[in-house]
Amino acid sequence: MFNSKLLVLISVSLALLGCSHNFIGDNAENVAQDNKVNNVILMIGDGMGPQQVGLLEEFARRAKHSTYNHKGNQTALTKLAESGRVGLSLTAPYGQDGHLVVDSACSATQLATGVAAGSEMIGLDEHGNKVQTILERAKAQGKATGLVSDTRITHATPAAFAAHQAHRSFENEIAEELIESGSVDVLLSGGARHFLPNDIKSDTSAQQLMKDLGAANALYNSSQRKDQRNLIMEAKNQYGYSIAFDQQQLAQVNGGKVLGLFANSAMENGIAYSACKKAADCSQPSLRDMTLSALEILSKNEQGFFLMIEGGQIDWAGHINDTGWMLHELLKFDEAVNAVYEWVKDRNDTLLVVTADHETGGFGFSYSRKNVPSAKTLTGNGMAGQQYKPNFNFGALNTLDRLYQQEATFYDMMKQVSYDSSFVNTKAEQWYEVINQYSDFKVTLAQALEISKREPNEYHQENHRYLSAAEFPKIKDFKEFYVYGDDLHANLIGRALSAEQNVVWGTGTHTASPVPVYVFGPSSITKQFSTMQHHTEIAQKMMKALLQDEP
Repeated sequence: MFNSKLLVLISVSLALLGCSHNFIGDNAENVAQDNKVNNVILMIGDGMGPQQVGLLEEFARRAKHSTYNHKGNQTALTKLAESGRVGLSLTAPYGQDGHLVVDSACSATQLATGVAAGSEMIGLDEHGNKVQTILERAKAQGKATGLVSDTRITHATPAAFAAHQAHRSFENEIAEELIESGSVDVLLSGGARHFLPNDIKSDTSAQQLMKDLGAANALYNSSQRKDQRNLIMEAKNQYGYSIAFDQQQLAQVNGGKVLGLFANSAMENGIAYSACKKAADCSQPSLRDMTLSALEILSKNEQGFFLMIEGGQIDWAGHINDTGWMLHELLKFDEAVNAVYEWVKDRNDTLLVVTADHETGGFGFSYSRKNVPSAKTLTGNGMAGQQYKPNFNFGALNTLDRLYQQEATFYDMMKQVSYDSSFVNTKAEQWYEVINQYSDFKVTLAQALEISKREPNEYHQENHRYLSAAEFPKIKDFKEFYVYGDDLHANLIGRALSAEQNVVWGTGTHTASPVPVYVFGPSSITKQFSTMQHHTEIAQKMMKALLQDEP
């Protein structure tokens, strides 16, 4: 009940922010002619509901060691809220046989097409028909196009803007579409494993081709393809793409088409990025770096461009209930948002939309009966003869700094406990040692024992991608909403630490919370977003602003 009330308050606050008219977009010189713009930039914080925004804002504004040093410790999202418009959006599958909760593929498809889609489909409507996306329509009108993500370029969110597949898991086929369609000029992300031939580990000639292109060994050390196609070489030789495997190579691309694959699977997580950024030794381009490169390349097209940028690992942190990791992902995404804001703030030809595809995890800070503070004396004139003693623990502000100090994701901790990903016989002592090494919040040996426990999977299904395992880590409550097999050991870490963090989690999947929508651009366009809407309507508004055949 209390979490529901909190969400309502946050939602109302966001809606009220959208009513403000004291912003650049209202200036006469920033009004678009015929309600049209040359460029649309869509930024998606995957899993970033209002609760996640709250975590980012609390850290930025109130953490003793906040990484924000500019005026008022403002996030880029706050800058957009103050100078643009804010609204809310519903995310659910919206068809005749729709559902209450959305996955990333359906959500991105609805944002890309403006029509109702089915769960886990890519670029298809609810009936399974291919639908032209805003990116494809922009390309058909002569505009440049780009997709940027810190996950894999074949992952659900980027894929939905340029591919059409019956299921999001068809990443090999998605890779083929991205290259062969001619729809996307700039592709920057991870996911090389879906572009490399199946026998890359044993094919020395294929390995030499990658070396000759400047790829590090870790990038081509495995493949998920079932055939011998080398889509990287096809992209270069048949489809005219420049190839980049690191930041130095990306910086040398001056224009045209570019395929940048910077990891075999996913790109660096936010904790690793924060560490390498501090040490100034990052080997991969950051989300900000990729974003700026995409803007530089795409903006050379005088007819304009469409660009989608995804901060995709906010969602991954939410799925395993990892608050520390999630904070770092939010910071990484906001850094990219700030780069785009600086690029658009003095322009009148660009619409920037920042939103989420859904909320992940049912996250929130909450008060508890653990660590109730002792009474203390206050000097205020309203406290005469009384001591200040709250009944509950409402959360210490140093929690924010301690979350930031986490040195590894729960996934990385799991790998240290079991290098071969077999968790059947792990010991409490292993979990205890690893967790307490990397987290400022500590677990007891008894809690570590609970993290190690497993039980028969009562929802077992043969040949199911996630439910075929005979055993699952032992979740004691709401287990039906924790679906991802051995990954649930990570969720159990989050649950063990949650009381010390004043954090609650509701699920290991997604929720149906409305998500924030931040919009910047000409006021004649942005004012349409300052409302409660659905993701299909966001897509329709973007298309109307960008495309010449939309009245």
